[in-house]
Amino acid sequence: MTTACSGTTIRTATFADIPAIVQLVNAAYAIETFFGGTRTDAKAVAELMEKGEFLVAESASGRLLACVYTEVQGERGYFGMLAVEPSRQGSGLGRRMVGAAEEFCRNHGCKWVDITVLSLRPELLPLYRKLGYSETGTEAFHPPQSREVGVACHLIVMSKGLS
Repeated sequence: MTTACSGTTIRTATFADIPAIVQLVNAAYAIETFFGGTRTDAKAVAELMEKGEFLVAESASGRLLACVYTEVQGERGYFGMLAVEPSRQGSGLGRRMVGAAEEFCRNHGCKWVDITVLSLRPELLPLYRKLGYSETGTEAFHPPQSREVGVACHLIVMSKGLS
């Protein structure tokens, strides 16, 4: 998969992209200070790449600007770890990556796509609702406690039908 628009190309990541994906994800998720530490590492990204694929957006110079993890689970697709370089957030690139993830799932025969949103990030729910997602359930998150004493968290499952 390769698509280009406004000087940015979206393509399937390779194992050579792992260091840049790790850096991008950790920068984009730095806002999530409630757990401490970084969001991911090279081992975790490599393990995800064994089950699914990362789509990456890169500039004309080859710099990664955004990524999203995609996985096909029968007729259901999943995307997660959506990350946009902090300086590019709010530019529409995240929406474009969601569209690419949905297209990836559609092209692999998925009729639905699911995402999970951490309950500690309720500001994300309206953004995904605007993209056609609705809450369909919850899942446990491990660890269930943030580093803020007494603050439990879980995952909110959101789904959207693909046509």
